[in-house]
Amino acid sequence: MRRFVLATIFGLASAPAFAHAPTGAGATFGASFMSGALHPLNGLDHILAMVAVGIFAAMIGGRAIFAIPASFIGAMVIGFVLATAGLSLPMVEPMIVASVIVFGLLIAATTPSSAIGMGLALLFGLFHGHAHGAELAGATATAFGAGFMVGTALLHAAGIALAVGLEKMASNRAILRVVGGATALAGVAIGFGF
Repeated sequence: MRRFVLATIFGLASAPAFAHAPTGAGATFGASFMSGALHPLNGLDHILAMVAVGIFAAMIGGRAIFAIPASFIGAMVIGFVLATAGLSLPMVEPMIVASVIVFGLLIAATTPSSAIGMGLALLFGLFHGHAHGAELAGATATAFGAGFMVGTALLHAAGIALAVGLEKMASNRAILRVVGGATALAGVAIGFGF
């Protein structure tokens, strides 16, 4: 199990931050379902946020395991639709970085709350979805959108599985709190461009 945890951490840390698809004139970006499914893997900021949502939901347990990730994905759809309709949101990238820091801190420092988790999932999901929609560069939205929803759901599931595995391995939440703190620090580093 220790090797799995280390491989997961190093694998996530090796992804380039802010490696989003090119946008604007001359940008080429696939519009396929698979392009959408792989798109959340293009930036460490997105990966950390999605996995952190899953970890946070697993720490709460019960219906929150499905409700919090579903809220995030639902809000992502709204943000995606807003972006593809040409409506902008302020501070999209800073809010994405904030989602990494906030969920990391919540995992590290608090007793999880379902209401807080749902509210934050809705807020931050909106910005993540908008970022995906803004990067679409005129491609067919339906297939791509369906793909990034599936990719996001898989990252949430990875976070849930990681939380469950780490809790069983350590038989307490101390290791999850360390993971949360590391996630928050990674968010700060991304925010400052390290």
